[in-house]
Amino acid sequence: MSANVVTCDLCDAHPDAVRVLDLPLRDFGGRIAFSGIVSTVLALEDNSRVREAVAEAGVGRVLVIDGGGSTRRSMLGDLLAEQAVANGWAGVVVHGVIRDSLAIGQLDLGVKALGTVPLKTDKRGQGVRDVPVSFGGVTIRPGDWLAADADGVLVADRPLV
Repeated sequence: MSANVVTCDLCDAHPDAVRVLDLPLRDFGGRIAFSGIVSTVLALEDNSRVREAVAEAGVGRVLVIDGGGSTRRSMLGDLLAEQAVANGWAGVVVHGVIRDSLAIGQLDLGVKALGTVPLKTDKRGQGVRDVPVSFGGVTIRPGDWLAADADGVLVADRPLV
């Protein structure tokens, strides 16, 4: 979506409007800078709700997945990432890990996560969608606006660009 997003400039211009994620997230997608309205998934080691979300029209939104910071099971792989691209999602932020990182790196999708693990999740139909999630010192609500680039991730109540 917004390839020209610069989080440092947004922090300088809107210091009272931004909430900055305090997590060592790494870039995995082929798109480093991205922004959009947030949709959320809260699930531990089960990406059934992620699968549902990326199957919908993304309309430039950003999917924020709170996987509890687990590094045991991947919450996003190449097939779901490809579906996110096909359906118009701008990016995915994962409080957890992904897999198929080389393939995801070739996609026009922003992907930030704690790291990688080769093990997929079990599909048990667990988790909830579009609820507030809290991690990295920030609460992220559905409908918030998220911007990300090489310097980090920030969230605001409204679009700042």
